Amino acid sequence: MKIWSTEHAFSYPWETVIKAAMRKYPNPMNPNVVGVDVLDRSLDGNGRLHSHRLLSTEWGLPAIVRAILGTTHMLTYVKEHSIVDPEVKKMELCSTNITLTNLISVDERLVYTPHPDNPGMTVLTQEAIITVKGVSLSSYLEGMMARRMSANARKARVATTSPRHTS
Repeated sequence: MKIWSTEHAFSYPWETVIKAAMRKYPNPMNPNVVGVDVLDRSLDGNGRLHSHRLLSTEWGLPAIVRAILGTTHMLTYVKEHSIVDPEVKKMELCSTNITLTNLISVDERLVYTPHPDNPGMTVLTQEAIITVKGVSLSSYLEGMMARRMSANARKARVATTSPRHTS
């Protein structure tokens, strides 16, 4: 098991970042996300927006993974649940893979809140637990996936702050 985490401060207010985060996929900076389907969206009794989405992703796989799985590309699916609370200005998003769960699990959590010292900024706290199962090189593969997550998180932050998403 590998635990990965990062924190980032956006130079935009919470409302702007949340709008951008909800529409960051698909985007040209991370073409691996090929589709986003909203399965359910509703308001609860406290005015919080709950969204359940299905993300379709296609990954070019590293040589070692291709050898294990016997394929060069893999269409995978991720389920995502988010709660946006406009009263306390907090968005929490949790996602997990629903493909290849017998080999790997990636559980990710993102929390967006206003910066405690600057309301014109937003803090993103992001963490993931990566577990590769049934493979002797699991620690190596988990580290490789954590590095890929870090690179993709940087791309997602750039996509979130692009003019296309912040306007």
